[in-house]
Amino acid sequence: MKPNIEALNANGRLRTVRCVHVTEKKQTGREVWYDASTACRIRALPFDVLMRDMRTLKLIEHISLDGVIQNSADDDDFPYSDWTAPYRTPAGRDAMLAAYGESFDLVLGRRTYDIWSDFWPKAPTSPMADGLNAAKKYVATHRPESLEWGPFEGLGPDIVGDMRRIKSQDGPDLILAGSSTLTSTLFEYGLADEVLLVVYPVLLGTGKRVFAEGSPARAFELVSTKAMPSGVIFSSYKVAGPLKAV
Repeated sequence: MKPNIEALNANGRLRTVRCVHVTEKKQTGREVWYDASTACRIRALPFDVLMRDMRTLKLIEHISLDGVIQNSADDDDFPYSDWTAPYRTPAGRDAMLAAYGESFDLVLGRRTYDIWSDFWPKAPTSPMADGLNAAKKYVATHRPESLEWGPFEGLGPDIVGDMRRIKSQDGPDLILAGSSTLTSTLFEYGLADEVLLVVYPVLLGTGKRVFAEGSPARAFELVSTKAMPSGVIFSSYKVAGPLKAV
């Protein structure tokens, strides 16, 4: 029996609970767990999901010193298209390849998917191009019928439910790149495990930020940090949990 599980509260959000008892409900395929602090029965995920190693979801974000991730005009007048280009070096490329790992799947917002699908399928073969093209892409979109760069799976309106299902399935770990909207949602529902911030020595002063206003407060533990000769800093963190109010 696991002493700690990820349980759903009344709002459908995950929380870690220390439990003291479990009874199998064969007719439903679920386990009955009791919160040690309240002795109340709690709603838990299916037993086979709880006992399975969950896939790790890592967020990789390229940001300015003031937290901007936007690098194209999108629907506004953002003036600094491709501002990361002057800082791309072989050392940074190798560090990024190591961060992605040899095998991974992708979680993408529709805009990032469209930008990448216009570039990577046509790119010359390389470890990064080959890895991105081979990865399964889980895409948040209202238009799944228009997806072409595969392999892919369109995520429906229940992003949280879809991500819980995907994390419980067998497969490589997951990487989310870009999309401040998805980032906030994944943090709010406890679905993000790690964060890699690739910080560039520029101040943009405008643009979409990696953590939008209203993002849930979270504490992080530093895993590693590495500075490139270009001035770019790779800082990796694990999500420690909600930030406790003082």
